[in-house]
Amino acid sequence: MDGIEKGVLAAVYVSGITGRGLDAVLEERRAGGGSAPRALDALAEAGLVEPDRRTISRRGRESLKVVLAGGVFDVIHPGHIHTLGEARKLGDVLAVAIATDRIVAKMKKPKPLHGQEQRRLLVESLRLVDAAVVGDDSDIFRTVDLIRPQIIALGYDQVHQEKAIIDGCKKINLGVTVARLQSPVPGMSSSAIKEEYGDGIHGT
Repeated sequence: MDGIEKGVLAAVYVSGITGRGLDAVLEERRAGGGSAPRALDALAEAGLVEPDRRTISRRGRESLKVVLAGGVFDVIHPGHIHTLGEARKLGDVLAVAIATDRIVAKMKKPKPLHGQEQRRLLVESLRLVDAAVVGDDSDIFRTVDLIRPQIIALGYDQVHQEKAIIDGCKKINLGVTVARLQSPVPGMSSSAIKEEYGDGIHGT
């Protein structure tokens, strides 16, 4: 499988988990260019996508290394970019789960400046990110089950414990590796930025 075919296969996967049309994903990700139809034919012949050329096959899914990251992502800052960049290097596809407004409130964090869908769109617009989805309110492993990643990437300051994630994934018959990523600017966070700039951030 060459680079074009892998990019198209990733687009088929992204289309499946986000519900967005494959043509739109191919265009936004610039996957395949004018070679996309030929790549889809080759992928179908190899059994990596289904005959409809719109659905990834089990074999195709196993050939993609998917990385899942998550967070609030209210004010995108250099720490986010670095962490997502490092997560992206770990696999072929980077999916990001966005914390819901309800989960943020339960975490007792400051109310986000942006609602969950706005935050999802912000993250999805980043070239580093292949897919962004709003997470589940009640069970994070429902989102994990949707993505089915091989790797879960955690930021340096995320409270999730590696063992708890691995154990939770076992319950949905998923084996994962957990990678704890470091920030080049420890202590930088959306909350810290909002605390420093206060109401002034609303005017930017």
